[in-house]
Amino acid sequence: MSIEQNATLLEAAHLTKEFRTAHGVVHAVSDVSLTIQRGETLALVGESGCGKSTLGRLLLRLIEPTSGTVVMDGTEVTALKREELRKFRRKMQLIFQDPYSSIDPRMTIRKIIAEPLKAFSVPKKEQEAIILDLVEKTGIRPEYLERYPHQFSGGQRQRVGIARALALNPELVVCDEPVSALDVSIQAQTLNLLHDLQQKMGLTYLFISHDLAVVNYISDRVCVMFLGKICELGPKEQIYFHPRHPYTKFLLSATPEPDPRKRKEDQDLLMGDLPSPVNPPSGCRFRTRCPYARELCAAEEPGLREVDGRQCACHFPLV
Repeated sequence: MSIEQNATLLEAAHLTKEFRTAHGVVHAVSDVSLTIQRGETLALVGESGCGKSTLGRLLLRLIEPTSGTVVMDGTEVTALKREELRKFRRKMQLIFQDPYSSIDPRMTIRKIIAEPLKAFSVPKKEQEAIILDLVEKTGIRPEYLERYPHQFSGGQRQRVGIARALALNPELVVCDEPVSALDVSIQAQTLNLLHDLQQKMGLTYLFISHDLAVVNYISDRVCVMFLGKICELGPKEQIYFHPRHPYTKFLLSATPEPDPRKRKEDQDLLMGDLPSPVNPPSGCRFRTRCPYARELCAAEEPGLREVDGRQCACHFPLV
């Protein structure tokens, strides 16, 4: 990264989101603070239900936080009024997981890509130039612009979704499991496309995924979440090759291994069932599943601290 790219684009401080249900308060995201550097890909990983997608939507202010702030490019997003927020949305967009349900099946590809341009009153002449530029960048053939989503494969539909997300030339793109619904071969093509677009357009990605192989391919830094909290956050190489949080180590060991003779012994380390976000454990939220937990882990919640070049929320980080 260049020095210009290494400036902070977004900073979240003490973000919390709680949902009230008939069964109690769901602690979806709890006191999360992080930064995203301009031009980087920060990957957000963890099991289903850990709060990844909720955090992504909080950063875009698609849902309102219970508490905490988000500052992007010097603007406090969480303080913007409705019309101010609408104008600011040009700078931040979302790529959805399902490339079919996220686009209107009754609209042609041209109209789908033009949708955000119309919403921001971009002149028609400019719209056409932007659309043609985007279909070239995303590998959609111009003669397909009058077709409908059902005439495309899943990978092609995701290219349409990507083109729509980039129509307003955003600075930050939240990619919420953008390849999980695609075949493995198409996943690689889509990841290569996202990487190429990042280089051409100077994009910054928050890449949400449960697939560590995908994250390893595309990320610069990795943020590991468990039950609404950040466990570990740091450069990809350190997280993958020298994990310091027991949960990170378990996630890596659980990555599918085609050769059964190479089964990783850490796969058997995880204990018990996933705790409820309605009634999370005291102290460290991972302690009820951690084979290394001690009395201190139940009595005191560990905060993120510098450990070997990354941030780690563990009283007894792995050596």
